[in-house]
Formats: sequence, C-alpha cells, structure tokens
Amino acid sequence: MGNRGKIVGYAKGNSAYREKLLAMGLTRGTEFTVKRVAPLGDPVEIHIRDFALSLRKNEAAALLVEQEGNA
Repeated sequence: MGNRGKIVGYAKGNSAYREKLLAMGLTRGTEFTVKRVAPLGDPVEIHIRDFALSLRKNEAAALLVEQEGNA
C-alpha cells in the first residue's frame, strides 16, 4: 500500500473495456496511489484524480503501469 504509479498504456484486447477505463479517468499519463488491497488481493483501491476507485485484478490487468516509488 502507498505505492505510486503512472498509467503508460493499455493491454491489447477488448477496446470496449478500454473505453470504460478511459471513462473512469484512467487515461495515459495519469498518476495514482494504491490505498488498500483486499486480503486476497482482489479488489485494489487506488486514489486517482481526487477520488477513490476500486478495480478487480482483471480490470487492473488491462492497464500498463509504471511504478514511481513509494509515497
């Protein structure tokens, strides 16, 4: 928890799902902080653009991220 990252792209695959991620504010270059991880690792809560967002592992797998160091 507390890890910081930046969205650098999207995995190849379902373009409709990519549109959903974009609509949630998960755009290229956006920075985020991991706030909470459920006991079994799914879902993960991130803080992005002044709001909290929970993503399941399969949703998060559609994002290509670059780790930026710990907060």
